[in-house]
Amino acid sequence: MPHTVSSRTVVRDALNHRQPARVPMDFGSTAVTGMHCSCVAALRDHFGLEKRPVKVHEPYQMLGLIEDDLLRALGVDVDGVHGNKTIFGFANEQWKHWRTPWGQEVLVSTDFVTNTDPATGDIYIHPQGDATAPASGHMPYDGYFFDAIVRQEPIDEDNLDPADNLEEFGLLSPQDLSRILQALQQVQGNARARVMGIPGAGLGDIALVPATFLKHPRGIRDITEWYVSLSMRQDYVHQVFGKQTDIALENLRTLHDAIGESIDVAFICGTDFGTQTSQFCSAATFRELWKPYYQRINNWIHSHTQWKTMKHSCGAVEVFINDFIESGFDILNPVQCSATGMEAEHIKKTYGDRIVFWGGGVDTQKVLPFGTPEEVRQQVLHRCQVFNKNGGFVFDAIHNVQARTPVANIVAMIDAVHEFNGVKR
Repeated sequence: MPHTVSSRTVVRDALNHRQPARVPMDFGSTAVTGMHCSCVAALRDHFGLEKRPVKVHEPYQMLGLIEDDLLRALGVDVDGVHGNKTIFGFANEQWKHWRTPWGQEVLVSTDFVTNTDPATGDIYIHPQGDATAPASGHMPYDGYFFDAIVRQEPIDEDNLDPADNLEEFGLLSPQDLSRILQALQQVQGNARARVMGIPGAGLGDIALVPATFLKHPRGIRDITEWYVSLSMRQDYVHQVFGKQTDIALENLRTLHDAIGESIDVAFICGTDFGTQTSQFCSAATFRELWKPYYQRINNWIHSHTQWKTMKHSCGAVEVFINDFIESGFDILNPVQCSATGMEAEHIKKTYGDRIVFWGGGVDTQKVLPFGTPEEVRQQVLHRCQVFNKNGGFVFDAIHNVQARTPVANIVAMIDAVHEFNGVKR
């Protein structure tokens, strides 16, 4: 049975807390709602699609680009506008072949430059495609994605300069804007909703702190030192966040002038605040260091556009949800229901009329990779039943679908969403 209501309509209804005609679904629109390239290849085979290498559009996590034919086969309702540079500082241009450690032939950017340690087989990737710069990412010989390499210069407490932690944040160049417009043009004819990441708005995102995209990063780049700074160097962090927000607002003006209302959702940041059972900082620290700057960004967007804004944070973030809402965020992702305080029924009842849950559809730590297809089906049906009432829900897994997830389980997840929607496949 074909869909009778457009993808963009059901997504917009969900975002505005109206009961949609069906549960909308996202896979692949952002770096936190995607699939490992090996899973993308397995799905292409399952659906009998044209055999061709998967493009790795996010090399840090080795996420595969879910192209239009697979989006249609899955029944996805959202397009990602992937116009920015990767976390290793290069654009996805002039694709070339690369064989992964697990033997998969993929396509990567021409500036995806690596070397292999002959003794261990470990792979190292270089920022901006410059093999003469120290490697900024490391993939073990038996790994499936890269880890950031911390390159911390000695810290001189008396001479810390916030400008050093702002080196990567600048105004959009004509070339940056051209890439974004080209990416938008690629999805222009589709009936799906659109999500775009906002450049430079990820305040204190721990994935960005090591600056894997810079050849010789300065400032506070060690992850432990950054967390220490949240308590011991708050004036420094305020200066970084303040200037970063000024730059982000200027880029938002430029971006909106160029694209207008061509997108539906602005993905603001991926800064994680939760662990499995607790938080990386207190609610008081969040209100002191992050909330004022998030409010400035979200207030500008809501005053000048129709875009909805998305906040990503893994873990036990129930204690922050009211603050996320007051910060102006419309959407929370990935909705880690297995974390303490994040039970689906509780957060839907408590916050579901004030914030959209984008994710939470199935547990990607245990059920999806290690359960049976029937266990996957049952959890998906339950989560759709809980979250879909009165809208405010876009189905996605809890974060990216990881390597070695059985394709039968991924298909069971997709089929369960369509089953809930009453669509025969």
